[in-house]
Amino acid sequence: MATATHPAIIGRASHSGDHSSNCQPIIATALISGSFLIRNGLRRALEGTHFSIVEEGSVLTPERHWPRALNAALFVVDATQSPMQVLEAVQSVRQQCPSARIVALVDQLDLSLLRLGYEAGVDSFCLATSAPEVLINVLELTMMGEKFVPGAALQAILNQEHQPSLASAQREPDHRVTKLSPREAVILHSLMSGDANKVIARKLDITEATIKVHVKAILRKIGAANRTQAAMWATEHMPRRRDP
Repeated sequence: MATATHPAIIGRASHSGDHSSNCQPIIATALISGSFLIRNGLRRALEGTHFSIVEEGSVLTPERHWPRALNAALFVVDATQSPMQVLEAVQSVRQQCPSARIVALVDQLDLSLLRLGYEAGVDSFCLATSAPEVLINVLELTMMGEKFVPGAALQAILNQEHQPSLASAQREPDHRVTKLSPREAVILHSLMSGDANKVIARKLDITEATIKVHVKAILRKIGAANRTQAAMWATEHMPRRRDP
C-alpha cells in the first residue's frame, strides 16, 4: 500500500551524483512581497534548492487568497515595507494555512516589529541583506521546527532585559492610555496577541458585536486606523500582561 504524502511535500529532489537515500523532499513555498525585484531575487536564491515556489504575489487576505498557496508548507514574507501590511499578511497566512511555517525578511532590527511578528505567527526572521546561503539555512532550520532570529536582534533583546529601568525611564508615558476603560485595555492586549474578535468574545464571555464596538472605540481613542496599528501602538505604550 502506498504511503500517504503530506500535500506540501510535492516530490523529491536530488543533486547530481547523490544516492536516492540523500534525496530531499521538495517543499512547496509561497512568496509574499509587494516588490517584484525582491520576489525575483528570492526566486533566484531558491533556484536549485528543494524549496519549490508554487505561488507568489503582493498580498494574501481572507478576501483574496491564492488557491495553490493553501497547500504551501512554507511562506516567505517580505517585511521590509509597510509593517501593518506585513502583520496583516502573516495573520492571514495563519488563518488560512495554520500548519505552514513563516519566515519574515527584515531590513532592520526593529524589536517592536519582531515582537509583533512573532505574536502574529512568524516562526523565524532573516535579514534581507543576508547571503543566499544564510537564507537557505534559515528556511531549512525553520522547516525542522526551529525558531531563528538574527544574532544582533538577540543581543539587543538581552541588553534590553538587563536594563529594564533605563528602558522604562526613556519611554515617555502616553496620555491616551488613560482614556481606555479597563475592558478596552484587556481587548487591546488581545489585539496585541493577534486574537480575532470571536476569540476575544469567548475569552470575555460577551458577544462579538460588543467586541466590534469596543474595537472601534479603542481605535478612536488612540488615533489608530486599524487593528494592526493599534497593536503596534500598544506594544510601545502599554505594559505587558497575561491574556484574560
